Amino acid sequence: MTDPLIPAVLAFRDNGSPFSPLYDDIYHSAVGALEQAHYVFLSGNGLPERWQSRRTFTVLETGFGIGINFLVTWAAWRADPTRCERLHFVSTEKHPFSVADLRRVHAATISDTVIAELAQTLANAWPMLVPGTHRLEFEGGRVVLTLIFADALDSLPALRLRADAFYLDGFAPAKNPELWSLAIFKALARVAGDDATFSTYSSAGDVKRALTQCGFEYRKVDGFGWKRAMLVGRFAPRWRVRRHEPPAPFAHDERHAVVIGAGLAGCAVIERLAARGWRVTSLERHASVAHDASGNPAGVFHPMISRDDSVASRVTRAGFLYALNRWAALERAGHRLARGDRGLLQIAADDDEARAIGEAIAAFRYPSDYVTPVGAGDAAQLAGMPLARGGWFFPRGGWIDPASLCAAQLASAGGLLERRFGVEVARLERSSDQWTVFDIAGQVVARAPVVIVAGAHDAARIAGLRHAPTRSIRGQLSLLPAGIVAPLALPVIGEGYAVPLANGVTLAGATYELDDSDTSLRADGHRENIERVARMLPPFASAIDAAPLTSLAGRVAFRCVTSDRMPMIGQLADEAAAAGDAARLRGAWPLDLPRVDGLYGAFAYGSRGLVWAALGAELIASQIEGEPWPLERGLAEDIDPARFLLRSLRQATIG
Repeated sequence: MTDPLIPAVLAFRDNGSPFSPLYDDIYHSAVGALEQAHYVFLSGNGLPERWQSRRTFTVLETGFGIGINFLVTWAAWRADPTRCERLHFVSTEKHPFSVADLRRVHAATISDTVIAELAQTLANAWPMLVPGTHRLEFEGGRVVLTLIFADALDSLPALRLRADAFYLDGFAPAKNPELWSLAIFKALARVAGDDATFSTYSSAGDVKRALTQCGFEYRKVDGFGWKRAMLVGRFAPRWRVRRHEPPAPFAHDERHAVVIGAGLAGCAVIERLAARGWRVTSLERHASVAHDASGNPAGVFHPMISRDDSVASRVTRAGFLYALNRWAALERAGHRLARGDRGLLQIAADDDEARAIGEAIAAFRYPSDYVTPVGAGDAAQLAGMPLARGGWFFPRGGWIDPASLCAAQLASAGGLLERRFGVEVARLERSSDQWTVFDIAGQVVARAPVVIVAGAHDAARIAGLRHAPTRSIRGQLSLLPAGIVAPLALPVIGEGYAVPLANGVTLAGATYELDDSDTSLRADGHRENIERVARMLPPFASAIDAAPLTSLAGRVAFRCVTSDRMPMIGQLADEAAAAGDAARLRGAWPLDLPRVDGLYGAFAYGSRGLVWAALGAELIASQIEGEPWPLERGLAEDIDPARFLLRSLRQATIG
């Protein structure tokens, strides 16, 4: 029997997708699609009954398509008065629609007014078409859609979550055999929660055999519409074969956390925990928020482009996109962020780099709303002054005042936040299921089951880490008063950076001096900043002689960096336990390492706190709550605070 298809769905597929050209996969007909989604996937998984009165419930879908299954699930959640507190819907899609095509498909195929309203909300939040994990939040964060734009064969094994229900969608096995391979079912078994259910409209023999081999029980039931039969079942393995269990929900009755540090890292963690209903005690050694590097008058934010789409590029891309979503949500809630909205221009170091990065942008088929190569002439028009050469333009990049961001994040926490300033933390002590925090006078300042150390240079010391190689980088900024140079139209970065501030002032920076603790402003630092900017923007050369360098205002701050220049984000390892079991752990993977219950780190953000902080906070909150992680497991391991301990174990330098 032939599938009843709607040719218009295929016709809408954008042949210019950054992922692939027009392809042969086939979407279901929208005729009866809503009823099919409800019958096959919701009823087939015992929903909404199974999520009722739960704190969280996670659905994993194997093919997002136009999102009909998600929209129907969302509508059912909305209509259920005893729904779970937080619904996670995780789905992969190798060939995502552009937002314009998604809108056209929805308009042509959805007549139900409730679903149409949700479809419009989804389209309004639709992410840029760049590879990786995209986390979208609806219903005030109570419905979370995690979209992975990648091949399911690659993305499903990279997930870290506990699935309560599986929607096995993605066309007939004969049309899309890769999606129904044994490797896919093994990946699903690795993330299945106890008694996780599944449903699929396919009843092919290969599917049944793969389900059985991977620990799933199935039964055949009446199908829907043109399908005579479908499969439903549950995860019920006869024996445990998993090396690692999926993450478990937070088990403590008291949802209270202490966050040490109120800069970009700490404030982001506070916002993400409070959004989940946590009570948070903030401890900060200064008299107010956003000091040290978070206290700069402005910071730039942008993705990172590399020829090989490196780990740093992928983590930064994920952080950049997630930060934009979180900032927009804060603004919609009425919190004011001081930031620019005209984009950001990055100037190539030389013609070879300009050519190489331009080729990378073309090869990865990045959309123009993400990045666009620009020649010197177009770049000069964007910047409003002559440039040494071209580069690439980030339409959604820009500048932001970090203090305004921190203030908005803390304000959003409302009455769930207790702020305490002038508290210098010395050490932590674990007793039973509680952490006790002591100040430098030996006094107890807070107790909670969870502590997040987000104090940059002090974090490793407070947490008692021996395998956390961080260093301090001195950075001096220069403030060029109005009239010295013409004002820029937007931030320009490259060898240095220049940011237009209010009243014609330009921020230039920043020096990069390893293990230099001098806090005083230096004339040679101002000269270095101006000269580096002038190599990108020749008119800035005149600023060196326009005013005495000793009279320029500026600021000195200290970046905390690791030896690999990646941040330290996530649950901390139990270093003592690992050392005692070093022989066994020499071939370990990150998930094998013993962890310290309730202790997490968010530090060593270097110069990228603005693009890493929100994503890092969401990762930590997800780890604490046992929710799906907001980025691939491999990338999370690249920023895991335990990675240096793991290297020492593998090199047999401890134990």
